Amino acid sequence: MKLRRILPLLVLALALPAIAQQYPAKPVRLLIGYAAGSSTDIVGRVMADRLGATWKQTVFVENRGGAAGNLAADAVAKAHGDGYTLLFAQNGLAISAAAVPNLPYSAERDLVPLAPVAATPHILIVGPDFPAKNVQELIARAKAEPGKLTFASSGVGNSDHLCGELFNMMAGITAIHVPYKGGAPAVQDVIPGRVAYYFAGMPVGLPLANSGRARALGVTSKQRYPAAPNVPTIAEQGLPQYEATLWQGFFAPVSISPELGARIARDVETVLKQPETRANLAKVGVALFEDNQARRHREMEEPREEHKPQARIARILKTPSTSTILPNARNDGLVSANP
Repeated sequence: MKLRRILPLLVLALALPAIAQQYPAKPVRLLIGYAAGSSTDIVGRVMADRLGATWKQTVFVENRGGAAGNLAADAVAKAHGDGYTLLFAQNGLAISAAAVPNLPYSAERDLVPLAPVAATPHILIVGPDFPAKNVQELIARAKAEPGKLTFASSGVGNSDHLCGELFNMMAGITAIHVPYKGGAPAVQDVIPGRVAYYFAGMPVGLPLANSGRARALGVTSKQRYPAAPNVPTIAEQGLPQYEATLWQGFFAPVSISPELGARIARDVETVLKQPETRANLAKVGVALFEDNQARRHREMEEPREEHKPQARIARILKTPSTSTILPNARNDGLVSANP
């Protein structure tokens, strides 16, 4: 009896390296937890296209927006670990673990980080007709109208939300948070001025600033960002300790075999070294996360501690009932708008 139970396990163990070598034998589904045209979607689609070319298999992108990316993450966490359902996500995963403790999955327990891709600052934008021309003017206007200005995010607990909370806290201002399903729907209300400001991902905010459809007030890196050298940092405009980064990368269900996970990680690293991939990412203002998997595992842990003060603020935020005025504002799904 014991031998009968052990033999299938031995066969499976011997088969795993072969499965990893033959992967992928069919199309791969890549879930992204934000609306099409959002920063994580833009970067994820570049990677899906390049991986598909390398694998000679189609990589389908499925946008499952809502709940600050947690709808997609939850779906991948519950998927088979066969490598055919992957997640492309951002550091909202780690922040959500601190901001929203009752999620139906645990990023730490149910997902495994495969390979980092990008680490890029946010860019603070306002509409072209908004009165503030720099960070100090924005702060002055917010202080003159306490609690009246609004700021956008791609969902409660996401990186751009925490950028806004950190800014408000450091500047000593209060503003109303309006969450969306991604950066693309958020800017639809920022450009005409229905929402005052937004810490956009670089792939969304930088093209708008360069085209004049939005005004860039600052970047969230400590030094000026090479892709936007004329945009001052927020740190140099009176908030010297301000810094925030948006990182993005690939995740899989924790049940994926170590051999297959390592194979996918190697393929991602190979793709990132290709000049065409680098050129495509540079076109959308993205900086590569040039690092290793061990560092990525630490990134899953450290942001939860690092962001806890801001996450506590995020949890007590009362998102305004502006959905009838701002039809693009949505926060459907696993995370309550008033957590």
